[in-house]
Amino acid sequence: MAMNRKLCLTVFLLSVLVLCAGLALAEKDPELQQCRHQCKVQRQFDGEQKERCLRKCEDYYKEKRQREQEREGERTEEEWGGGSREEQNTDEPEKHMRQCQKQCDRQEGAQQRMLCRLRCQEKYRREKEGEREHNKHKKESREEEEQQQEEEENPYVFEQHHFISRVKSEHGQIVVLPKFTQRSKLLRGLENYRLGIIVANPQTFLTPSHLDADGVFFVSWGRGTITLIRENNRESYNVQCGDIIVIRAGTPFYVVNPDDNEKLYIVQFVRPINLPGHYEAFHGAGGENPESFLTAFSWEILEAAFKTPRDRLERLFSEQDQGVIMRGSKEQIRALSQSEEGPSIWPFAGESRSSFNLFKKRPSQSNNYGKLFEVDYNDFRPLEDLDIMVSYANMTKGAMAAPFYNSRATKVAVVIAGEGYIEIACPHISGSSRKTSGSATYQKIRSRIRTDTVVVVPAGHPVVTVASGNQNLEAVCFEINAEGNIRYPLAGRRNIFKVMEREAKELAFNTKGEEVERIFTKQDQEFFFPGPKWQHQQEGRAYE
Repeated sequence: MAMNRKLCLTVFLLSVLVLCAGLALAEKDPELQQCRHQCKVQRQFDGEQKERCLRKCEDYYKEKRQREQEREGERTEEEWGGGSREEQNTDEPEKHMRQCQKQCDRQEGAQQRMLCRLRCQEKYRREKEGEREHNKHKKESREEEEQQQEEEENPYVFEQHHFISRVKSEHGQIVVLPKFTQRSKLLRGLENYRLGIIVANPQTFLTPSHLDADGVFFVSWGRGTITLIRENNRESYNVQCGDIIVIRAGTPFYVVNPDDNEKLYIVQFVRPINLPGHYEAFHGAGGENPESFLTAFSWEILEAAFKTPRDRLERLFSEQDQGVIMRGSKEQIRALSQSEEGPSIWPFAGESRSSFNLFKKRPSQSNNYGKLFEVDYNDFRPLEDLDIMVSYANMTKGAMAAPFYNSRATKVAVVIAGEGYIEIACPHISGSSRKTSGSATYQKIRSRIRTDTVVVVPAGHPVVTVASGNQNLEAVCFEINAEGNIRYPLAGRRNIFKVMEREAKELAFNTKGEEVERIFTKQDQEFFFPGPKWQHQQEGRAYE
């Protein structure tokens, strides 16, 4: 103890001596003395300005001492073969300051040299700040370019700008994605599918047409009436958010939005029957806009078919020029949205042949972090022939959907509301940040998603989705090759690793089976979990 006290006392005395020596040197420095004197004799300075001037003198002296020590170190480096520091230095602002200070040394008068050096220091400070800001912007720009490049190379995500407008007017629009295979050959499994969105403004009418494609229509927002002409019968369906309508190829249909304020949004997922990946809307009722396909026939054919003179037919097919989506009078819209009820009209009587409300079924997954609604051919027979399942996920803000993959089904998801991001493990794309396991190589495909983003997840590809902390993330999903598909969860209460024998896990992970089981059994939620940021906020850390 006595030795420790003596040592501490010795260190303290040395520190005091060094400080006193520094103060003594400072007091003898002629430039510092001259600077202080000039501050004190300035008549135009008040007390505060003189104090500020004296502080600048002290700062200048400290900077001067630091430079002298650095030069002493440079001489030592040169003596040991280290070379000139200026030759090694790549700091442009510091190089400029040295040049500036050399010019200051040529000036006469201590005060002039001191003021010149202070200006050099200020210039150096501004250049350093500018350099830091430039490097920051350069880094952000590089990261943004890398992220943009990753998104451009990502064949599985489509943004709003990828949609092509087929119909657009003041009363609504119809947009479609290009053929999936135009984006990438990796999407060949979707060669014969297309996706589009219908938006009808309040009090509007979508003119009658038929598609050369089978279609699954999902009402994602609003309410309306969809009328089908099936053989010689008219079937009208009053639809709302969550309704699924199956419209087979060639079936004439038309749509009404009777609401005074809300738009009607319908997502359509179609399978063309003529040309793979290509379909058309055929308008029979119409004129010049939309053009009726009847006008393609010769007039003598039309006269004979309708037993009507040509002049009357010409007048009929020249009147319509309001477009595919038009505004109707309140009386017309009311009449079209209150069609005659019959035995096949849903939800007024009996079971619908073509409509099903997804939200009227109990969710297949539900907890505090999200809900998943699913409808397949067991619930709604018209989906059987198309081999499609429709689902709707609503994730609580900050939550995530468990990592999983589909055995057979390829998922096409459309974000209805909210934002977040998605990650997919893909063995078909190479990249710099690859994860390897055995002979397989996987690339992490990560992308931001928001309203109207479309995401494709091929069968067998593990995927995880995370909702932002701002609002819930909602998406409607169409899964093709649905029959016999199995969803394999990779985390959560029923993940596939829990089923494996301990010995299989020990060999696969080269880790004790107890440790593997401890990791894969810790998450007690199923399908929807707290997301990464949520875990940080709730537990103070992401993992234990």
